[in-house]
Amino acid sequence: MHIRYSEWSPDKLTDKERLEELFKLFSYLLMKTSGDVDEALEWMSRLNEQYNLLNDMTMEQFIAALKEAGLIRDDDSGGGDFQLTARGAQRIRQDALREIFSSLNKAGTGEHETPHIGSGVEHTGELRDYVFGDQPSNIDATSTLTNALQRDSDLDNFSLTEDDIRVHETEHTSTVSTVLMLDISHSMILYGEDRITPAKQVALALSELIMTRYPKDRLQVLLFGDEAHEVNVHELPFVTVGPFHTNTKAGLQLARQLLKRRGGANRQIFMVTDGKPSAIFEDTGRLYKNSFGLDPRIVNKTLDEAVACRREGIVISTFMVARDPYLVNFVEELTKANRGRAYYSGLNKLGETVFVDYIRNRRKKFVSR
Repeated sequence: MHIRYSEWSPDKLTDKERLEELFKLFSYLLMKTSGDVDEALEWMSRLNEQYNLLNDMTMEQFIAALKEAGLIRDDDSGGGDFQLTARGAQRIRQDALREIFSSLNKAGTGEHETPHIGSGVEHTGELRDYVFGDQPSNIDATSTLTNALQRDSDLDNFSLTEDDIRVHETEHTSTVSTVLMLDISHSMILYGEDRITPAKQVALALSELIMTRYPKDRLQVLLFGDEAHEVNVHELPFVTVGPFHTNTKAGLQLARQLLKRRGGANRQIFMVTDGKPSAIFEDTGRLYKNSFGLDPRIVNKTLDEAVACRREGIVISTFMVARDPYLVNFVEELTKANRGRAYYSGLNKLGETVFVDYIRNRRKKFVSR
């Protein structure tokens, strides 16, 4: 999210609109601070001192507005701190979704979708003649009756023939089970570049998209560093990186296990990472680590997992947020092994790239090759 600060112009916005813009900024700060309300408020206070963001509102009044909106509440410990509410977490997801869709609209990326005409359930807005086997629920009553009346306007002897019937054209869609893998290794904040916040924004936005637009789809999120573990969507704002290596194999293995429980034909893994694999678990359970170059021992085990995913019909889409030559070489090998997809997107385009891939490919039936 890019924020450009300029002189505050209260005359241009109503009080409600102004408060809404402040809520959006606070929502982003919450994502940046991993859900730490007090730290986000501290940032808000500093920004207000420098740019007069609140105009004639005090920080105390802004905090009161956040409470009234149900976004934050007093900490149960009674120490004067604040906590993020469930509504506040939902607000972060909604703002993340709006931010990415806003970028999609500006970039005009909608033309990348590849719809397949078929017997699905989503209307395209076009009508066609009825053919045997069409679902009755797709019949357009208005155009059907119009055709019948144009053929014979005698209401006393009204009749309807098959030739009169018009139906909505539909697009083939199917439910999709997705596991989103987020890299939380130390490199995601290394060298002063914050890569975890854009990654979290994508996870938050994708979860909100699926819950609101594709409720039959399933999304699970897992984090991978030295090891891999699943996190609840509601925990996403609080995700932080750690002093971890990158155990890509463990992440892919857990993702495959989660998708296996789901069953179904359409299963995919979205992996957001900036680092080459640098760790695996040995058969003894010991973590083997090597951060120097591409260790064949680690790479081969990781590629084996990509092949296992392919055999189970699971497609891996890898989204790169770095262009390290070692990383590019590894991703090319992994993509070839899985016959999946790879995207080398900058942090600014990560959200758009993930969303275009998700929306486009949920209209397809994945085929194991």
